[in-house]
Amino acid sequence: MWYSRFATFLLSLGFTEARSGTSLFAYRHGTEIVYLLLYVDDIVLTASSQQLIRRVIDALMKEFAMKDLGPLHHFLGMAVHRRGDSLFLSQRQYALDILARHGMSDYKPCSTPVDTCAKTSADDGPSVADPTEALQHLTFTRPDIAYAVQQVCLHMHDSREVHLVAAKRILRYLQGTLDHGLLIPRTVVVYTD
Repeated sequence: MWYSRFATFLLSLGFTEARSGTSLFAYRHGTEIVYLLLYVDDIVLTASSQQLIRRVIDALMKEFAMKDLGPLHHFLGMAVHRRGDSLFLSQRQYALDILARHGMSDYKPCSTPVDTCAKTSADDGPSVADPTEALQHLTFTRPDIAYAVQQVCLHMHDSREVHLVAAKRILRYLQGTLDHGLLIPRTVVVYTD
């Protein structure tokens, strides 16, 4: 009900729903552009000017009880830091939590997320609990681990000891690269139809 009410109001303001997902709305009028991302009751808003952001926020606050938390600092487990004209997205705390959950906070880091000499197959050792679920969420801001995580995920349905070793290597790599993340330049343009 909440989503329907909110979406109806945005559409009345001239926003359109993105075809790529029902949580993203866009407004275009001449050179003015606004993107609004809705996740349950959290909103991320960006626009082509501060005045336009203010107008949208004022319109939303007249219709809904909401609080403006100012510039984006944290969203869905991601820390957001401004670096000049860019945004740096990081999941440092999430990575620390994963390391702690698996008892690997004090493990020695390694320099790469994957052992280039190891070969994995579905028949290597007894079945073990899936070690990769939490790592998948880190790939949002850590494209450097995406390949290694994808390779381990190929065997999620029947994880073996060799896959656990590969996942632990990714965790050891994270231990040495906790400050890595994703830098998004201000010049990035997102197109939706």
